Amino acid sequence: MIIDVHAHMGYDRVFDEDFTEREQWDKKEQFGIDFTIVQPALVHTLEEVVRQHDDIAALCRKHPDRFAGMANPNPHLPDAAYEREVRRCVEELGFVGIKIHTSAHAVSPAGRDGLRVFELARKLDVPVMVHTGAGIPFANPSNLIPVAQRFPDVKIILAHCGMMIMAGETYITMKDYDNVYADITWTGGFLLRHWIHELGAHRFLFGTDHADNTGTELAKIRTSGLTPEEQDWVLFKAALQVYRLSIQAG
Repeated sequence: MIIDVHAHMGYDRVFDEDFTEREQWDKKEQFGIDFTIVQPALVHTLEEVVRQHDDIAALCRKHPDRFAGMANPNPHLPDAAYEREVRRCVEELGFVGIKIHTSAHAVSPAGRDGLRVFELARKLDVPVMVHTGAGIPFANPSNLIPVAQRFPDVKIILAHCGMMIMAGETYITMKDYDNVYADITWTGGFLLRHWIHELGAHRFLFGTDHADNTGTELAKIRTSGLTPEEQDWVLFKAALQVYRLSIQAG
């Protein structure tokens, strides 16, 4: 089984990228992706993110065995509006997590609006994925250290493992806090091998971010010297546990 925990759908206002549903289906057919957790592209207004959440929810309703949703409103929205939309996504639409894009939304995960996300995630009992790497200082993985201390019962996923430039901070953060995990997009295979041997394969999750990155990410897992069991953890077992998914291959 292969579970992709990091994919987008919708038009992205920050990076001028159009992430389409067709790309997700093509990726599944070409590379055998069994299940995908889809989050919106990056937008700023409540109206736009609601539309993208609704589009993702419609896809998940049609294909519940192939897709789940992840919420990603701008954390700088007014408190009531932000909480209402995240609650709608999780409690009504069945989404399985929340995303913070530190650089695109200019938010520190340890700041006032960032901490509000983790407080809500604790109430809703869902993981939080946080963009790390490009976009320092907000995207530094070490920003999650005080957050992991404050919310030991919330699973935190470091998207991109610091994107190479901040890889050292990813290791430091994960080494000290067992509630911190990572998706491996845009991360060197040699780092993945070292980290898995020390921290355990159950802490790392397969993702693509961009559909045309799928083959590269799969090749990295399969050529980095990981055992078959370690590869299984990265490709699907960790995602099943972190996001509490009940799915079957095929």
